[in-house]
Amino acid sequence: LTSSLMPFDERVILKTVVVLGGAYAGARAVRILSESLPNGWRIVLVDRNTHVNHVYIFPRLAVLSGHEHKGFVPFAKLLDAKRDGDLCLTAIVKSVYPSHVVLDRAFPERGIPTPTLHFDFLVYALGSKLPAPLDLWGSYPGSGSVFHKVASVPQPYAGSKQEGIEWLKAHQEVIRNSESILVVGGGALGIQFATDIAEIHPDKTITLLHSRHRLLPRFDERLHTEILDTLMASNVNVILGERLDMHSTSLDGESLELNERGQRVVKTVQGREVAADLILLCTGQKPNTHFLSAMDPSCVNPHDGLVHVLRTMQLGSESESESEDRTETTPYPNIFVVGDVADAFGAIPAGHTAYYQGEVAARNIVRLIQRSEMEQSSSDRALADEPEPLEHYKPGSPAIKVSLGLTKAAYEVNGVVGTSNDGVPDLNAAAMWGYFGYEVEKDEDMYF
Repeated sequence: LTSSLMPFDERVILKTVVVLGGAYAGARAVRILSESLPNGWRIVLVDRNTHVNHVYIFPRLAVLSGHEHKGFVPFAKLLDAKRDGDLCLTAIVKSVYPSHVVLDRAFPERGIPTPTLHFDFLVYALGSKLPAPLDLWGSYPGSGSVFHKVASVPQPYAGSKQEGIEWLKAHQEVIRNSESILVVGGGALGIQFATDIAEIHPDKTITLLHSRHRLLPRFDERLHTEILDTLMASNVNVILGERLDMHSTSLDGESLELNERGQRVVKTVQGREVAADLILLCTGQKPNTHFLSAMDPSCVNPHDGLVHVLRTMQLGSESESESEDRTETTPYPNIFVVGDVADAFGAIPAGHTAYYQGEVAARNIVRLIQRSEMEQSSSDRALADEPEPLEHYKPGSPAIKVSLGLTKAAYEVNGVVGTSNDGVPDLNAAAMWGYFGYEVEKDEDMYF
């Protein structure tokens, strides 16, 4: 997928900002850059998917049929068609270096004759490896206890919209064919799965297992209480304060033991046994930082896998992490890291925080370009004011909205906890399409 029909020699003609990952953080960075980059610069967006995967509505789409197509939004209108040279490439990143990235393929028809793509600036926005129930790139959904009940096994997902649709439909079928379901993890994903399944399939036995004594412990306890009350009213069996014993499961979360009914049996660390036809392991989200770790291990926290960043969202290193004002000390001033991969000063991993981090990174890239151009012009240097300082990212207070079935939701915003009952089945998917430049008047507008 490319946004331009004109070939360009990426080594000579245009200076390049490469953006790796086109979801929430990367998309915002691209939008700001396309509006602000001076002449002589281009954007090259690289994503392994042909469409933006709107993962925040995937839990709903993996349970409720009829809306799968709405979760995959084309990239085509993200780039400004009036800007010559900007490209959107469907490719898999193989490695990252201080001045170039290596892709799994070349694009000679677009002036990229080898898999090596050089950059002047890089925005690293590769997000996280999702938990198994949402990981389209992972194993087939339900490959354990209910796999044999699925009517048709789709082709493995390789990045296309149609493959993603088939994957979600298969996940729906796995859930329909499971009489009992264990959801492991009481974060937003586990809560959404448990409440959606309970409302859409009220005949099923659903258990939610959470290692903490509170759901969403980073937020106000009133949010926990509201969610717990809704789960119990939905006949979800909630087990708090007990952790799944991973020795009772395989690497992909499937139980190693079957009971006489053919159900999977897992154990908690405390010794409790739980039997279910299907296990949805909604934990273990891991940041995709291995490329930066391979480039420079000091840039990545070995304990949580998050990348050290400066307040400017530039890539930092462990030795500099204690300094508050270290904009000019990074060894990689041309690399910016945003979204779930960044250790961003307490910001929660969420779409809205990624959005603002992408914004800060893009604006700082533009300021660095302006600063460089000013320094290269002796007349400008003599007359111009001091260059505009780089912007610092400051995370806001934690905020969240989590669906509790098809219409109800609970939220905390700026310390205010509440509920709403105006939800719609597709979780307002059209809003994301609108952000990417598409006017949606009816469902059929979201099929391409």
